[in-house]
Amino acid sequence: MLAQVGRPAPEFELPSTQGATSSKDLGKTLKLKNYRGKWLIFFFYPLDFTFVCPTEILALSDRSDEFKEYDCEIVGCSTDSVFSHWAWINTPREKNGIAGLRFPLVADFTKQTARAYGVLNEESGAAQRGLFIVDPEGVLKYATVTDDNVGRSVEETLRVLQALQTGGLCPAEWKPGKALLEKV
Repeated sequence: MLAQVGRPAPEFELPSTQGATSSKDLGKTLKLKNYRGKWLIFFFYPLDFTFVCPTEILALSDRSDEFKEYDCEIVGCSTDSVFSHWAWINTPREKNGIAGLRFPLVADFTKQTARAYGVLNEESGAAQRGLFIVDPEGVLKYATVTDDNVGRSVEETLRVLQALQTGGLCPAEWKPGKALLEKV
C-alpha cells in the first residue's frame, strides 16, 4: 500500500537509535503502532553526513518541545544503517554532525518503508525529502516531498500540525488564534 492522505499510514517496523547509549544497544525496533494515541511527524531525508539534512534535522530537534506541546512525536528516517545514524548522532554539530538530537532516527536499510511512502529514489537508493503527519488513529493527514536541495520549514510543519488539530477549515496563511472558515 502506498501512502495516501486520508488513508491509514503505511505500517513500519524499523531498527532505531531510540534509547541507545552505545553502539552495542542500537536497533530497538520502532513501529508506527507505537505512536497510536499521539500525533507523529515521520520524515525522510536522503543520507547521513550530507549538507542540507543536518540543517533541517537539527531545526526540528531544537524545536521538539514545541511539538510535544501538541502531543506530537518526531521520527526521522533514511535508508542508511542504524550504525551510520549512530555515528552521525555522535559527531559534533560543528563537524556536520547532529550531536544532541532529541528524537530517534530509524534505519530503512531494506528501503521498503521509503517505497511504501512513495519517497524512494530507485536510481540512487536514497529517500527523497518527504514529511508526513499521522494522526493519533494512524491516519495520514499531511504529506509533502521536496527536492533534495531544499530543506523543509519547521515553522510550516508546526503550523500545519496546529491547523490539523483544530479539526476545522483553515484558510491560507492561517495561524493559531485566527478565525476558522465556516461551512455555508
